[in-house]
Amino acid sequence: MKRGRPVKSVIRQNVVEILHHLGKGYVYEIAKIYNQVFPPVTQRSIYYHLRKGVSTEEFAVHKIEVEKGDFSWGSTVEKTYYHLGKGAEPKGEMRVKEFLKKR
Repeated sequence: MKRGRPVKSVIRQNVVEILHHLGKGYVYEIAKIYNQVFPPVTQRSIYYHLRKGVSTEEFAVHKIEVEKGDFSWGSTVEKTYYHLGKGAEPKGEMRVKEFLKKR
C-alpha cells in the first residue's frame, strides 16, 4: 500500500469540470463558480489545487496577464489563466454546464 496523500482530489476534479466547460479561467473566477456549484472551499484551496494540477499535468498555464487598476494592494494585478492539460479527465458534470449556461 502506498504511503502519503492520494494523488487524486475531489476539489481538483471539480476544478477540471469547471475548466472543461469554461475553457480557461483564473483563480478568482474559478473559485466564484466553484463555491456556487459545489460545497464552498477557500480561494487559497483552489489556488493550491491549480498549482498541484500543473505539476500532475491536469492543468496548464494558458497565459499570465498584468492588469492595471485601482486595487487596495496597489495599481496592478497579475492574473494567471489556466486551461486543461493532457492529464485531465473531465467526466462532464452537468451541474457545471447548467450553471454556466444560466450565467
